[in-house]
Amino acid sequence: MWRMWLLFDPRRTLIALFTFLFVLALLIHFILLSTDRFNWLEGPRPAAATGQMTPVPAAPK
Repeated sequence: MWRMWLLFDPRRTLIALFTFLFVLALLIHFILLSTDRFNWLEGPRPAAATGQMTPVPAAPK
């Protein structure tokens, strides 16, 4: 295992790893915020009222 660190600089490798994990965490949180169920900032959106539509009367001939 120690020979792996001879190939890679430990500081750059750890910075790259932490940067990747931070970007992944941001991506997951933004995906969750875009859903209705897991949006903890705005809460669930009210359901659209689809049952209150009335049919258009036919035009007189």
